[in-house]
Amino acid sequence: MSDLFAAARLDQYAPRPLADRMRPQHLSEVVGQDHLVGSDGALSRLIESGSLGSLVFWGPPGTGKTTVARLLAGETKLHFEQISAIFSGVSDLKKLFEAARARRSMGQGTLLFVDEIHRFNRAQLDAFLPVMEDGTITLVGATTENPSFELNAALLSRARVMIFRALDEAAIAQLLARAEEIEGRKLPLDEEARASLARMADGDGRAALTLAEEVWRSAKPGEVFDAAQLQEIVQRRAPIYDKGQEGHYNLISALHKTIRGSDPDAALYYLARMLDAGEDRLFIARRLVRAAIEDIGIADPQALVVANAAKDAFDFLGSPEGELALAQAAVYLATAPKSNAVYTAFKAATRVAKEHGSLMPPKTILNAPTRLMKGEGYGAGYRYDHDEPDAFSGQDFWPEKLGRQTFYRPTGRGLEARITERLARWAELREERRAEDRSARRGSRAAKD
Repeated sequence: MSDLFAAARLDQYAPRPLADRMRPQHLSEVVGQDHLVGSDGALSRLIESGSLGSLVFWGPPGTGKTTVARLLAGETKLHFEQISAIFSGVSDLKKLFEAARARRSMGQGTLLFVDEIHRFNRAQLDAFLPVMEDGTITLVGATTENPSFELNAALLSRARVMIFRALDEAAIAQLLARAEEIEGRKLPLDEEARASLARMADGDGRAALTLAEEVWRSAKPGEVFDAAQLQEIVQRRAPIYDKGQEGHYNLISALHKTIRGSDPDAALYYLARMLDAGEDRLFIARRLVRAAIEDIGIADPQALVVANAAKDAFDFLGSPEGELALAQAAVYLATAPKSNAVYTAFKAATRVAKEHGSLMPPKTILNAPTRLMKGEGYGAGYRYDHDEPDAFSGQDFWPEKLGRQTFYRPTGRGLEARITERLARWAELREERRAEDRSARRGSRAAKD
């Protein structure tokens, strides 16, 4: 029945969203992707060469991936087929491939557009490989997730990745101006509200047009909204942020690196974005603890105490009050002196421990709970440091086959500046104690002679 309606073109009278009515008819009408479809764009060059090849479109929602795929089919005279990985399985793919083979035998190529291609499992992705290789289909897959993580290497080796960028405010403004032309009326927004709407779209062209439709529906004749009224009407679109996917890791990485880079304002910004998007607060707290250990260390040992206290405070208070504790910890860590000396020392010590195996410590520092062990020299000659001058014996604690190693090299920042002085003093004392021991051994041998 739906086919009959389509044949009669009755569907043209059905209501259609503004974004659908504004779908570009030519690549030149696509906004915000000049690096791909501009006169010197990557896709424009492929079209001019006459050889498209399989592609993966990677970018945020509402940036034109589906539209460009459809237009590419028209530009290259390929039959266009579109499926969604969410609703399709291997049996659906087989039918599509058989139809594509039939078309190919009659001289017609097929561009198969797969939306959300990252939703396919490995076996489903592998099904594309033979039909991509023999030219049965030209695959164009679209994904909002990083293809390096979500698609297998075999498919990526046969396709070129094209990156779609989030639309900037200029591109959003261009879309809104075109919408006003189509609607034949101005958006009832003052200048500040118009700029606010562009920001709310968060780089998503479809979202911008949906918001514009909501504004038109809400406005009474002659009414013009300011920014505050706009937020009241559209209830502000939630930030794009998938806690299980790339956005999650991008922002937590940004938070950690701004702390490491001693920029408290940037740290607060990324923290606020994560909190606003509903990120697990304890996930954030764990990363703050990690930053305290990894990037501040003994330069300010209080940093770890503050980070742990922030976690406990959030546990105790919950949202939203406990979030201030996380903010306080982020600022403390960002403004603390930085050192990864313990972090790098521990990695070096771990590497040496693995390389050299189970070396026996010097018998001097081993316990001797039995007579046999005492007879073997366990614990013989051990000097209790608290009884030594400066509470420092200067004994050699290293396995004989390994010799003394230096892993921990403190910085001159924060508390580690004092530790550097202390270690230098102990190094001097160690040499003095060794010289004393050598002198004592020579005196002992002389007395025996």
